[in-house]
Formats: sequence, C-alpha cells, structure tokens
Amino acid sequence: MRPSAIYASALAILAALVAYSSLFNVHQTEQALLLRFGEPVRVIMEPGLNAKWPFIDGAVYIDRRVLDLEAPVQEVIASDQKRLIVDAFVRYRILDPLKFFQTVNSIEGANSRLSTLVISSLRRVLGESSFIKVVRDERPQLTGRMREQVDREAAAMGISVVDLRIRRADLPEQNSQAVYQRMETERQQEAAEFRALGSQRAQEIRAKADREVTVLVAEANSKSEQIRGQGDAERNAIFAAAFGQNEDFFTFYRTIQAYEKGFASEDTRMLLKPNSTFFQYFGNEAGNATQRSDAE
Repeated sequence: MRPSAIYASALAILAALVAYSSLFNVHQTEQALLLRFGEPVRVIMEPGLNAKWPFIDGAVYIDRRVLDLEAPVQEVIASDQKRLIVDAFVRYRILDPLKFFQTVNSIEGANSRLSTLVISSLRRVLGESSFIKVVRDERPQLTGRMREQVDREAAAMGISVVDLRIRRADLPEQNSQAVYQRMETERQQEAAEFRALGSQRAQEIRAKADREVTVLVAEANSKSEQIRGQGDAERNAIFAAAFGQNEDFFTFYRTIQAYEKGFASEDTRMLLKPNSTFFQYFGNEAGNATQRSDAE
C-alpha cells in the first residue's frame, strides 16, 4: 500500500475520532454539565445533540426525573415522651445541575445528604408533637412542615423536594402490646358501663310498667265493684218490686231457688228440723206454704 493511502486512512480515522469526541447527546430524561479540565463551564438543560472540544471537554449527565428516596427507619420521642418508630420517604427533583454537581456531585451523595436532612426534620418536628397528633390528628400538617424544612435546606444542593410522607408511625412492639391491652381494658369497661346502664334502664321500664299495671288493675277492680254494686242495687230493686206486687209468689220463687242450690249435689246434707220453714212447700200439692215454725 502506498504511503499516501496510509496517511489518508489515518487522517480519516483521526477525523472520525475527533468528530465522535466533539459531539454528545443529551436524552430527554437528562440534563448535562459540560466540564473542561474537570470544571463545569456550561449547563445544558434541553435534550439534543451538543458540541464540545475533543479530548478537553467532558459531559456529566444528571437525571431530570422525579427520584425516590426511602429514609432509614428512625425511633423518635414525641413531646409526651412516647417512643415512635417512623418510616418516611421523599420524592425529589434536581433543578440546578450546577449546584447539584458542586455540592453532592452524584445521586448517591444527594441521597445521603437528603437522608440526613429528613432524619433531622423528623426528630425536630415530631419531637414537638404528641403521639396522637403524629399518628392521627395532624399527620398531614406535620409532614407538610417537614417537607418545607427539607426543601428549604435541599435548595442549596439544587434539589426541590416534591413530596415527603410518613409511611408508618407506630409504637415499638413492646409498647404496642401494652397499648392494645389498655385499649382492650378500656373497651371492656365501656361495655360493662353500657350493660349496667341498660340493666338500670330495663329495671326502670319494668318498674314503670308494673306501676301502670297495678293502677290499671285497681281502676278495673274499682269499676268492676261499681258495676257489681249497681247490678246488686238494680237486682234488689227488682226483688223489692216483685215482693211488693206478689209476696207469696216471690217467697215461693226464692224458696225454689234455694232448693235448686241446696240440692244441686247428691252428697248435700242438711241438719234441719222437719218442721223448718225451709220445707214449707214440701208435701203440699197446691203449692201453698205450710205454716211451720223453726221454733217447734
């Protein structure tokens, strides 16, 4: 091969290498820093093909997507001296690649610094709040305060905190058992109080019902006696009227009624004198009363 051909080939290869090293592409999910001798000289925020000095400049690519970080589980003491096991996570985005590169340099460095900030904010904010506020009443407000604090401090690293949440905030295992037992005891006491109140109410209702029944029965008996008295009075009036109209017939009728009641049973025994007035109609076919005397 002729020397000129060799030189041409070498120049072509060198040109290709120079062209390759002078161009770099930024993906749409990335942002980049152009470094010259290791120092940043340009920030590239838009995706696309970019040029640089070959063999002198370099590019550092930084993710522009929302990134997730799970902070280490922490034990925090609330303001009422209750211990809490807290598990939090953070979502963040890198807004300033230059600050990010100059302060933490990498995603690993950012995660380490953010974890420290989150733990510090957890202890500070939750340490000022009671257990009930953390686990129930004010958790959204508390996490909002924590996000603001971490976001404010993370801004120095070119990072924006998109979200910060407390995933879990519970008592330690041994404390949880004690709390569950206390809650169970409280529920049992409440149930006993409700049962006692229900029993008392039932007794009051039964007593009221008994009083009402007693009053109703007394009123019914009183009314019954009144009706019975009126009936007896009317009956006596009828008897008196009948006696006044026909004394002999009335006496006969009443005697027959006495016979009917007296001899209703075959086992009835009477100890009377034969000449008793009770038998004054016996042995008289005409039905006239025979003059008898109990004194005879």
